[in-house]
Amino acid sequence: MVKDRNSFIFRFLSTLFVILAINFFLPRMMPGDPFSTTSADEVGEEIIVMTEEQRLYYMNYYGLDRPLYEQFLVYMKNLITGDLGRSIYYKMPVSDVIMLHLPWTMLIVVGAIVISTISGVVLGTLSAMNRKKGSDRIMMTGMIAFAEIPSFLLGLILLLIFSAYLRLFPLAGAITPFANYNGPAEQAWDILCHAFLPVVTLSLSQLTGVYLLTRNTLITVTTKDYIRTARAKGLGEKTVWIRHALRNALLPVVTRTGFMIGIMMGGVVLVESVFSYPGIGMTLRSAVVGRDYPLIQGILLIIAVSILICNLLVDKIYGKLDPRVVI
Repeated sequence: MVKDRNSFIFRFLSTLFVILAINFFLPRMMPGDPFSTTSADEVGEEIIVMTEEQRLYYMNYYGLDRPLYEQFLVYMKNLITGDLGRSIYYKMPVSDVIMLHLPWTMLIVVGAIVISTISGVVLGTLSAMNRKKGSDRIMMTGMIAFAEIPSFLLGLILLLIFSAYLRLFPLAGAITPFANYNGPAEQAWDILCHAFLPVVTLSLSQLTGVYLLTRNTLITVTTKDYIRTARAKGLGEKTVWIRHALRNALLPVVTRTGFMIGIMMGGVVLVESVFSYPGIGMTLRSAVVGRDYPLIQGILLIIAVSILICNLLVDKIYGKLDPRVVI
C-alpha cells in the first residue's frame, strides 16, 4: 500500500514537473518577444513600436535577457513561494489578472459540463432503451452530424440567430456595462443572460460524446448476466435500466467528465472570442498576441493543475461508484 502511494506521488510530481517545463519553454518558442511590438487587440487602438534601446531596457527589467536555464530556475523558485510573476500587458500581478477573469470561465465551463453530462446521459439512455427503433436511428444520426460542427461556428450561428436576429440575448460581454440593478436577483439574471449562449455552445459541443458513450455502454451492459438475473427476479424494466444498467454504465461517463474539463478549457478560448466573453480564454488570447510570458505561464499552469485535480476527484468518484476499484 505504501509502495503504491509512493509510486502515485512520484508520478504526480513527475507529471507536474513536465507540465511546468512545457509551461515555461512553450511561450518562448513563439517568434518575437513582448517588447518587439506592443499592440492592442481592439480595432482603432494605438500600436506602440519601441526603440531598440527601450526594448533592451524592458528585457533586462523583466529578466528576459538572461539565459533560459537561469530564467527557468527563477520561475521555479518564484512558484515555490506562490509568485506567478507580473503581467507585462496588464501591468499587475498575474494572480490578480487570473482571479479577475477565472470566475467568468468557471461559470460557463461548470454550467456546460453539468448540462452536457445530464442531457447526454438522459438522451443516451432513451436511445439505448429504444435500440433499433426509428427514434434511436434518427437521434443517433442527428447527434453524429451535429458533432461535426466546430464550436466556434456553432457559437456564431447561435449568436446570429438568438442575439442579432431575435434579440433574445446580449451580443457580447458578461454583464451589462453601467447597469443600475434593483437587487442581486436582477444582477444574477443579467449575468445568466450573458452566459447562456456560451454555456449552450460548450454544452452542445460535448453532448454527442456523452450521448454515444452512454448509449453504447448501456447496450453492452444489458447483455451481462446480472441484468438477466434482475429480469428473472421479476423486476420492472424501468427498475432494471435505472438501478442496475445505468449505475454501471455511468462509470465511463464519469471518467469522460474529467477529460471533458480539459477539452472545454481548450475550446473556451474560441467560444469566448466569439461572444467577447471576458473569461480566461480571452485573457489567454490577449497574452499570446502580446507575448506576455508570465501571464501565459500563469493561465496554462492554472488550467493544467485544475485538470490534474479534477482527474483525482474523478478517480475518487469512480471508486465510490464501483467499490471493486481500489484508488
